[in-house]
Amino acid sequence: MTDATPGPWPPEGSSSTAPGTVTLTDLLRVPLHRLRLVAAVAMVGLLAALGYVLLVPAAMSASAVVAVRPVVTDAFTPSGAGADRAVNMNVESGIATGTEVVQRLADSAGGDPRDIRNALEVEVPTGGQILRFTYQAGDAQRAVQSANMAAQAYLDVRRTMYEQQRAEMLRSYDASITKVVAQQAALQKRASTVKDTAAGDAVVAELAGINNQLTQLNAARTEIAAVDVNPGWVTQTAEKALVTSAGHRPLYLVAGLLGGALIGIVLAYAWESTDRRVRSVVDGRDATGLPLLGTVRRPPLRGSPRAVDADIRYVAMAVAERVRQPARVALVTAREDATALTAGLAVALAADGREVFVADDNGRVERLRAAVLADRGRLPIDPSRPLVPKPRPAGSTSTVAGGADGAATRRPSPHPPGARPSTDPDATLTLPRVASARPENGRVADPDEVTVGVGSVRFGTWRQGADHGLVLFNAPPAESDERGVAVARQGSAVVVVERDRTRQSDLRRLVERLRAAGVTPLGFVLTRNGRA
Repeated sequence: MTDATPGPWPPEGSSSTAPGTVTLTDLLRVPLHRLRLVAAVAMVGLLAALGYVLLVPAAMSASAVVAVRPVVTDAFTPSGAGADRAVNMNVESGIATGTEVVQRLADSAGGDPRDIRNALEVEVPTGGQILRFTYQAGDAQRAVQSANMAAQAYLDVRRTMYEQQRAEMLRSYDASITKVVAQQAALQKRASTVKDTAAGDAVVAELAGINNQLTQLNAARTEIAAVDVNPGWVTQTAEKALVTSAGHRPLYLVAGLLGGALIGIVLAYAWESTDRRVRSVVDGRDATGLPLLGTVRRPPLRGSPRAVDADIRYVAMAVAERVRQPARVALVTAREDATALTAGLAVALAADGREVFVADDNGRVERLRAAVLADRGRLPIDPSRPLVPKPRPAGSTSTVAGGADGAATRRPSPHPPGARPSTDPDATLTLPRVASARPENGRVADPDEVTVGVGSVRFGTWRQGADHGLVLFNAPPAESDERGVAVARQGSAVVVVERDRTRQSDLRRLVERLRAAGVTPLGFVLTRNGRA
């Protein structure tokens, strides 16, 4: 025998090593596989939101609306083009939430000014001269009272500011008028003492200018005194009928559920990054470097195992193609149990006429027997059952009722032998005939043997199967028991990978142990948890 010529290394950038495109399905695969974690964290978020809604008292919100007006001399004068910019609403909003308003509200309703400032909210609609005072409190009465008091406090503060401005302007005009009146009195006194005509004309002209100035000052003072300093009106007062629950508490439940789901998805990705599982054939091939013998899919409906049984038969054909009797095949796993797959392969191999010995050293023989009996009943065609009726034995004749030459048929006795006790002391006892334990195909059945098709499956330990041609060893998990690898050294191994359960690190370690022990596995089988 000559060594096989080693194949060339794959070129760089080949399709086998090229990174695949990440699709939306790939992104959703991790949360779907970790659905229990995502659902658990989402439920925790929902319960936290529900606890907040039930334990924390609901805050009642009341609103009062104030229409802000500019200070004008004549309220009946038509407004100009810039009427919407006559009042700076940013300044008005700052005054409404200022210290003086909050302090007046604290003095009237009582409470900490910081809590009142946090509970009070002033909204300014875009392009309007409206202030909406919203106050949140534990009960409706306090919310309504505080909202109305905040609106009235703003109007009082603003009116006081306008009145102070008007008083300062009137005081300035009064001082100017007093000064001009004093000048007027001095000119009048000097005019009465002047005897020269030219000097008298000059004094009269100066007195006329003083009178004109005094008239203008009086007119301006009258205009300032007529200014309406009303800053606005409360157009909508807060009422109990209009009080609403602040914060839209049902939305807290939705926010808790969505927030918990989002955190669960993040945790699922974090967990997946540290605990990688085999999710597909590509993952299994990358982790093992072995060829795929077949995939065993989970049936869509429990109780419909046809698809799974067909997959196992395909795997059995792949295994039979690679081994020649006498063969020793060990089904090795990292941490999982391959009992179901071992029983299915034994049935599929025996159905073609092979004598299969299933070995197990971990006390799972009864489980293997039950699985083999269950899988045997689902075979599509059982060659052990005859398709035509068996011929009658030679010399037997059928009796035809009413035949002239036929002997009279004796009717069976209603009392079987031994059913009625005989009174004759010399009567003999008739014993029933014991049926032979020989099957229909003429082969003597062994108590440890299960007939499958034209073949058979026997069970026992590894030592008991030493003289058999085809032995399937149901190996224990390799992470805790090395007997599977030891048996594989005497024959071959099939690596069983359970989808969504086998860790890639455990699978790589198992393949490395097999190769280090000198075992070349036949390939790997990708199964699915929950086989019926």
